[in-house]
Amino acid sequence: MSAIYPNPISQLICLACLFVCLVASCQSRPPYNHLGERIKGANLVAPPRKPADTTLHALKADGGTWVAVVPYGFCRKDDPHFFWSGNRPPGERRGGGQWWGESPEGVAETVQMARAEGLKVMLKPHVWMMGGSHLDLAFEKETDWQSFEADYRGYVLAHARLADSLKIDLFCITTELDKFALARPDFWKQLIVDVRKIYKGKLTYAANWDRYDKLPFWDLLDYIGVDAYFPLSADRTPSVKAMVRGWKKPINELATLSAAYQKPVLFTEFGYRSCNRTAEKPWESETDCEPNMEAQSNAYAALYEALGAQPWFAGGFVWKWFMLERDRPGGNHRERDMYSPQGKPAEAVLQRIWKK
Repeated sequence: MSAIYPNPISQLICLACLFVCLVASCQSRPPYNHLGERIKGANLVAPPRKPADTTLHALKADGGTWVAVVPYGFCRKDDPHFFWSGNRPPGERRGGGQWWGESPEGVAETVQMARAEGLKVMLKPHVWMMGGSHLDLAFEKETDWQSFEADYRGYVLAHARLADSLKIDLFCITTELDKFALARPDFWKQLIVDVRKIYKGKLTYAANWDRYDKLPFWDLLDYIGVDAYFPLSADRTPSVKAMVRGWKKPINELATLSAAYQKPVLFTEFGYRSCNRTAEKPWESETDCEPNMEAQSNAYAALYEALGAQPWFAGGFVWKWFMLERDRPGGNHRERDMYSPQGKPAEAVLQRIWKK
């Protein structure tokens, strides 16, 4: 009986079909369907002294369900040392006294205030770099990297222990240190492993809007965390419709990443200044501001209109919410007040959406 040899052309066709099928299967992962609650939260501004116990009542009344407690640690540009309340002398903070809201005691009491209102809590450590931006934190020498990493690891693990002891609902291990994360992926992957040994709850990381898709460790976390300052419109007073159109590209990119990792996307920060052109460069906080309440209100409305039907969207945290009465937005429209929706038409927009 003679051997039968397959036609070489048929073989090539079969191999090509197999390759096409494999590529298609890799590119067609189904959208992630988040079945958990949709977070309606705000990033709290840690106050220098203890506020009234009822300070979070207004957030709850607006329909908010979560708060992010944001204790800062500090460094200087090109200095391989990192300081926080656990490794520096008492009384030192940005050249002054340690703020109440950033101390372990202040964090614990803030958590108690939130729970008294029925609010859940995300603990979200942040870096304040003097003389530069934490977004660009990097070193040239290996010894400097190792020195900074030793300090920073202590900071994150100390807050992991605090999160575990307080039974925090969600721990955001770090905010916007993306350049650091891309330069030292092994450090970060091991840090996440070490955090999980201490804290048993859900984990995320707050990535900047322009680098979130490059980070190498989303598979190790529970949420893809994004500080969502995407540019949407250059108009002076952008309409809701214009900004919904502006969301189309970011939504497609977020959906792709969510599907690839099969994880929900959480906006660890989102916010807009009550200024002209608020949606052109939402991340800019130090440029001149011509007050524009309508622009801010429209931006919040557009975000929820654009994201509301996305199955992978887990909600998010407004930037930012003041706890002390004297710090809240007033008629003088101070620079520090511009992002906050408190006492502005934007707060009414959030209330209407959150209470649906």
